[in-house]
Amino acid sequence: MEYQHDPLLRLETVVKDLPAGFDALRAEARAEGYLFVERLFTEWMSHTNRFDREGEALLAAQMNGVLPGIGGITIEPVVGAVRMRRFYIRPVFRRNRVGHRLATALLNRVGVGRPITVNAAPASFSFWESVGFQPDHRDGHTHVLIKD
Repeated sequence: MEYQHDPLLRLETVVKDLPAGFDALRAEARAEGYLFVERLFTEWMSHTNRFDREGEALLAAQMNGVLPGIGGITIEPVVGAVRMRRFYIRPVFRRNRVGHRLATALLNRVGVGRPITVNAAPASFSFWESVGFQPDHRDGHTHVLIKD
């Protein structure tokens, strides 16, 4: 499935293979000290998390043949929530709304009244709060949003 929000940015559902450009994105994340993209790779390759359960998705942002970001949502049955997971935007693409568009596309997949959590790095707190998340440091997450 493909999302067309503007002619330069395409958001595509990742289904079979990790998208072209993933290795470069992964290397940049690792260089910044973000190991969750490495976990995404490991889980994807081992089939332990493919974002393929009902209500889950992994989206890749594509722009002019480049992969500026990736992010997903998974179901957290223990707390009855959806969790934003493995969300990463390459540094050169930050502050130009790629992350906002990717987060919004994922949030649009979640039903009204369902809590959505994220365990954000301190450097990204302001981003998540700009998307509508509120600080909530418990149950292994840093922020929560309840769609109305």
